Amino acid sequence: MLIIVCTLKYIFVEPRSYRIGFRCESKNLSGEAVEKSKPEGLYIEKYLSGEVVEKSKREGLHIDKNLSGEAVEKRKHEGFYIDKDGKWRSFEPKKLSRKRCGSLRGRGWKYGSGFVDGIFPVLSPIAQQILDFSLNDLDPNQLWRSLDTLPATYTTWDDIINVVVQLRLNKKWDSIVLICEWILHKSSFKPDVMCYNLLIDAYGQKSLCKDAESAYLELIENRCIPTEDTYALLLKAYCKSGLLGKAEAVFSEMRKYGLPPSAVVYNAFIDGLMKGGNPQKAEEIFQRMKKDCCEPSVDTYTLLINLYGKANKSYMALKVFDEMRSQKCKPNICTYTALVNAFAREGNCEKAEEIFEQLQEAGHEPDEYAYNALMEAYSRAGFPYGAAEIFSLMQHMGCEPDRASFNIMVDAYGRAGLHEDAQAVFEEMVRLGISPTMKSHMLLLSAYSRTGNVAKCEDIVNQMQKSGLEPDTFVFNSMMNLYGRLGQFGKMEEVLTAMDKGPYVADISTYNILINVYGRAGFLERMEELFQSLPSKSLKPDVITWTSRLGAYSRKKLYKRCFEIFEEMIDSGCYPDGGTAKVLLSACSSQEQIEQATAVIRTIHKNMKTALPL
Repeated sequence: MLIIVCTLKYIFVEPRSYRIGFRCESKNLSGEAVEKSKPEGLYIEKYLSGEVVEKSKREGLHIDKNLSGEAVEKRKHEGFYIDKDGKWRSFEPKKLSRKRCGSLRGRGWKYGSGFVDGIFPVLSPIAQQILDFSLNDLDPNQLWRSLDTLPATYTTWDDIINVVVQLRLNKKWDSIVLICEWILHKSSFKPDVMCYNLLIDAYGQKSLCKDAESAYLELIENRCIPTEDTYALLLKAYCKSGLLGKAEAVFSEMRKYGLPPSAVVYNAFIDGLMKGGNPQKAEEIFQRMKKDCCEPSVDTYTLLINLYGKANKSYMALKVFDEMRSQKCKPNICTYTALVNAFAREGNCEKAEEIFEQLQEAGHEPDEYAYNALMEAYSRAGFPYGAAEIFSLMQHMGCEPDRASFNIMVDAYGRAGLHEDAQAVFEEMVRLGISPTMKSHMLLLSAYSRTGNVAKCEDIVNQMQKSGLEPDTFVFNSMMNLYGRLGQFGKMEEVLTAMDKGPYVADISTYNILINVYGRAGFLERMEELFQSLPSKSLKPDVITWTSRLGAYSRKKLYKRCFEIFEEMIDSGCYPDGGTAKVLLSACSSQEQIEQATAVIRTIHKNMKTALPL
């Protein structure tokens, strides 16, 4: 950071640090040159006309001496930074630090954002050392001993909080917990609400909701006043652990302290429910938010658009978008991108492009996320060269493609059966120094799997392991599906054996592949054996499992057996979908059977409607 020192006689810019013997020249207001040097920690400011002024720094004061021995004490001058509008602003670091009970940069940290008012985490040399040490060594005692050596000053507090905020940006939750616990239990510092918020956030991210709750109770005991961020982070911690009852209780806790639930808190609840796989509850909370007269924010609407987009309900996402504009809530670039993504998932490239144009008309500059969403739309629609055009346009407009951009292009070519083009994009990504992830390899694997190239798929898995990426259940399932489609049942069983012995446990998708493959091949005994083994594996058959099993008998026109399995399915609490109905009807060999099957399906469908909550 540059400290700008202004006097009546001259102006100069003081760098963060001088080395011994460092010399520079500047000009005073009359245009005279001023020569400055700093030997052994002293400022010697000398006019070329011969006048010498000697300066030293002591305890936050400037002491200026001239040759006659007169000393003048001056306070440190204000620091400067550029705000979000590009304007110069000044601050008094220690005054602000003490007023806020924390660091200047720490003041900028808020839940759900990064830093506000253009304040960014610029670390001092000491803070950088603390950060490096906490990243390299997580031994609590050693880290705490090192922190104990730091002086108990406001500067140290600023440095420590800045380090914790930087660790949060890097998602180093263990390090955050260690440093915050040192502040709470080992240091002479009195923790503030921001320190507790950071600790609650870290515990929540580690799914340690009991520890997060304990941190909150300690905050109350120490007479800190919780903020809306505190409750938002606590809500997310409960949602991540599936404790929805406790999450609901947070609202009562807020009202107890006279803090009405705000959009920030509701957004945290909706976001937590979405990430916890409970979208229906998230919709309920959105409706409750409006009933409680809490005005939804831009983030609220963006979350809902994302929710409907992931559920392949683009029409609902568009409805939310229209409601948002009718409420005079201005969409931001994230909102537009979420809506483009909603149409992209359904392969509706025309509508996705229409929203993309609206994004630009609203004055937003498309970023890599917006371009990636539009590329995804063309990829899902089966137009790889359309996606390639967007990829080229993105670069032409000065927006550099990221790893996700390359992954989308690999997928686009793979979906179209252009495995050579997919391979070329993958190699270009590596050439540019972008490390392929597990997803990158999986998309390339899928591209070759579609063409039945077993040797190349096996080579990709080996390449994955060499690069330090261990294949997961999804990789094994993909290879198993490939072997099954090609009738290589021996290799398919080898993969299953490896999964049983290895660290990667077979899931219900694994058995769905096996049951479907053996059912299609007519190996009914092996199929039934696998189906009956599911309870011993602690796996519950889903609608795909039951439909695959039904399909095996349906192909042989074993109508009675199909109905027996269908009844088992209903009794187990698994309800049929459209695919199940088609399979059951395909087992019919007479008009009477078709009428009977249709009547049963209609009855089940009617019962399901009345059973669903309104």
